[in-house]
Amino acid sequence: MATRPPVGLPKLSRRSRILLIVGVVLLFGLITGSRLLDTYVNWLWFGEVDFRNVYSTVLLTRLGLFVAIGVVVGGIVALNLYLAYRARPVFVPVSGPDDPVARYRTVVMRRMRLFAIGIPVFVGLIAGASAQADWQQIQLFLNAEPFGVTDPQFGHDIGFYAFQLPFYEWLLSWAFIVTAVSFIGAVIAHYLFGGIRLAGRGGQLSGPARLHLALVAGTFVLLKGVAYFFDRYELLLHENEKFVGASYTDLNAVLPAKLILLCIAVFCAVAFFAGAFMRNVQLPAIATVLLVLSSVLVGAAWPAVLEQFSVKPNAIQKEAESITRNIAATRQSFGLTDDKVETKPYEGKQNINNDQIKINDAATLGNIRLLDPAVLSRTFTQFQQLRPFYGFPNKLDVDRYTVDGKLRDYIVAVRELKLDSLPQGQRDWINQHLIYTHGNGFVYAEANKVNAVADQTNGGYPEFKTGEVAPDGSVRNADNGIKIDQPRTYYGELFGQNDYSIVGGRPAGSAAEYDTDAKSYTYTGSGGVPIGNLLDKLAFAAYYGERNILFNQSIADDSKILFKRTPRDRVEAVAPWLTVDSDPYPAVVNGRITWIVDGYTTLDNYPYAQRTPLSDATNDSLTADGVVVSQINKPVNYIRNSVKATVDAYDGTVSLYAMDEKDPVLKAWMGVFPGTVKPNSDIKPELRQHFRYPEDLFKVQRQILSKYHVSSPSDFYSGVSYWQPPQDPTIDNVTTAEAQKNEASKRRDAQPPFYVLAGDPSDSSKVRFQLTSPLVRENREFMAAHVSVGSDPDNYGKISVLQLTQDAKGPQQIQTQFLTSDNVSRELNLLAQQKTTVVYGNLLTLPVGGALLYVEPVYIERASNNTSYPQLSKVLVWYGDRVGYASTLSEALDQVLSGAGSVAPPPTDNNGNGNTTTPTSPTTPGNGSLSPELQKAVNDIDAALADIKKANQNGDFAALGQAYQRLEEASRRFKQYNTAAAAPPATQQSTTVPSPTPSG
Repeated sequence: MATRPPVGLPKLSRRSRILLIVGVVLLFGLITGSRLLDTYVNWLWFGEVDFRNVYSTVLLTRLGLFVAIGVVVGGIVALNLYLAYRARPVFVPVSGPDDPVARYRTVVMRRMRLFAIGIPVFVGLIAGASAQADWQQIQLFLNAEPFGVTDPQFGHDIGFYAFQLPFYEWLLSWAFIVTAVSFIGAVIAHYLFGGIRLAGRGGQLSGPARLHLALVAGTFVLLKGVAYFFDRYELLLHENEKFVGASYTDLNAVLPAKLILLCIAVFCAVAFFAGAFMRNVQLPAIATVLLVLSSVLVGAAWPAVLEQFSVKPNAIQKEAESITRNIAATRQSFGLTDDKVETKPYEGKQNINNDQIKINDAATLGNIRLLDPAVLSRTFTQFQQLRPFYGFPNKLDVDRYTVDGKLRDYIVAVRELKLDSLPQGQRDWINQHLIYTHGNGFVYAEANKVNAVADQTNGGYPEFKTGEVAPDGSVRNADNGIKIDQPRTYYGELFGQNDYSIVGGRPAGSAAEYDTDAKSYTYTGSGGVPIGNLLDKLAFAAYYGERNILFNQSIADDSKILFKRTPRDRVEAVAPWLTVDSDPYPAVVNGRITWIVDGYTTLDNYPYAQRTPLSDATNDSLTADGVVVSQINKPVNYIRNSVKATVDAYDGTVSLYAMDEKDPVLKAWMGVFPGTVKPNSDIKPELRQHFRYPEDLFKVQRQILSKYHVSSPSDFYSGVSYWQPPQDPTIDNVTTAEAQKNEASKRRDAQPPFYVLAGDPSDSSKVRFQLTSPLVRENREFMAAHVSVGSDPDNYGKISVLQLTQDAKGPQQIQTQFLTSDNVSRELNLLAQQKTTVVYGNLLTLPVGGALLYVEPVYIERASNNTSYPQLSKVLVWYGDRVGYASTLSEALDQVLSGAGSVAPPPTDNNGNGNTTTPTSPTTPGNGSLSPELQKAVNDIDAALADIKKANQNGDFAALGQAYQRLEEASRRFKQYNTAAAAPPATQQSTTVPSPTPSG
């Protein structure tokens, strides 16, 4: 019987080939067209901000990597396929008429050029596309800078681990990939062309195929030996249970094992090469078994035995050296060295009654902040929104200004454009992109002042000041306030990703930009990409998928398009090597509204330094609520606030300034992008005085400091001295009777740090703008330390740690004592029953007079058919085991400093996890009965509360206001007579607290 010749794939017709080619071209156009469009738009944008060299450098580096890796990987694969083809047997027996290998061999032979070129090109394209994402690693290697610090094990400069080792390991990984792909390709090719035959007993392997495959396999084993060499350095980055770095087992078992395995791998590679030329299969086989056995016995079994039977029973002694190295490296990498952190013992006394405090700590007492920037956004919106298309961020900011020769801290915000707030019927394309283009004004309020709170229906609000566009189009500034020359804001935090505006160059009669109800405006700034010519119109019409850009007659030759309008987006784009702080803030610098953005340089391969996930370290109650953006969760073990960036709110100009010019990572990036970062000396004093120590960096440092304040290896290992940030005691912002009963629903997010204007920890008479945070003992609520860092130019970055020498109540315990204090709990419960929402502001912890002063503003939101918004109602103060509760800060301070406040019960530690308190009783005369005055005050309070309830039910707001006034008066008399009955004669007369700035 005649054998049937093998058949290949059916031949395509001419029409089918043409359709296939057209389809491939269209697919390629769709894939590359969007990339080319993005490239062109980005090219225009980087030209606008004058950072085109950044984009071109990144683009050329990516392109170079794509080509280099693609050519190398594709070329090596092609070479191995060619060698396999050349080494094919002359005669290849066919196993039968249905031999599938013969069929595929025929297909390949008929289209040899297609397969010989197509497969390597395909592999090269995939490799190049994957490699181009690693452009940062390559550029850091090419521009490496020394740290001037060496690792304690090998003596290499830290720059070797930061810049060079990652590059060497990157090259090694690609060498492994290309070798593995080449081996697989060679095996398939040899099998296809008959060099490897599976028919017969044990199969057959031709001599050329054996030589080829043995050489490739030997190369792979040799690369494994190189990997063992670099693995020794990776031990210094090993994450152990208690610390990061080479442990005792690593140094005494794993490190020697790596050297032994390196030698064995080289020996095995030689065996592979020798076996290839000697045509001896046994040598490579023996070498492979030897490598596997040695990896198991030397690389895994011996370290495990040493760990279990020697290290774990004596861990504190064995790991002492490694822990010492870890502590030193972590402090260095996170900027917590002794020259930057000053630690002092602090008594934290509980019972204080010292009038001298009022004089010595006037700088702190006179500047206590009452306004919480995380609470008052809706209040700012209610009073200062002006138009529905304006808005404020969810979290406002705190900054300081010298006004009338006096330094004060302010709650500041930009009245930004918020297109989401436009009524639904006005959200057409013209309104959103041509008419409403910018915000209007800078709004600020002194942080420790509110208007009078005696009238609970009208008082308790910030005293707003503004710099804004007046109805006639002129610039209007508040008297005795911050002078603003250009209040129009085209760049801000509330712009979305696709919130673009087309401005300037409007022809007569076309739609104009809204400025005020009486005036329109035409943008004159330098920001924006020109969009007047047809090519740019086509490009942006395609980019946004919007045909109106092509046909709208308001877009003239001089028009510009503004996009990438948030400060973070602009800084991240021009400095892709920076990690940007999550909370940009506005400042008025020389009359212009300027966004200030902090940028960090980070590493994750600093030897022996502890790694911390950036998102976990910076998350707190504000990020959990979405008030502040969360950081990406990448691990870091080195961080520096190396750059301060500014973004002009009017024209979008981006400037980068070197803040830490000694940072070697910053130096390396300045080598990659020369001229993009301005020197520190270029920072104007007017700008520098508004720099704040960044919150995200401080959060990371306080988390690291919670463990790494410990110097003793044994204490570090045991963890008995660890601290932690406190839980936010005010996280249950909305307080109702039902919510207070539901303990399980309470959140456990960390308390954020707070900016305050207070006395310098080293000199309480000096007023300093600082970022502060309490720290409590781990898994307990008692205070452990108070940490603050300076933000003023002369003490910027100086960290002060006041370490308590005795147990003191922490924020959670203080909040509990606030809420269980009789007069506080009574009023808050009554408010909750009247459907009035109680909102607790930030609980500030301030060192005063050798003790800790806690201050917490209490806001209320009235039940209303309209939008509710917080107003300051009361101020809670705790000092010296006394609770002050009053309508003004001065009264509340006077209660605790004069000894007139109610005495809080001592905390009872409940199994080390908190405290249990009982409410205090009202002070009564010695016989335990109420005096006639007190009884009348109580009766008047009950009557006023009944009137409040009735007025609420009837919707009679006039009667409601009068009832609240009667309640306030009766409460004042109750406090007066209750205090007089309880206080000793020497303390019945109140003392006025000197205050540099009036509060409340």
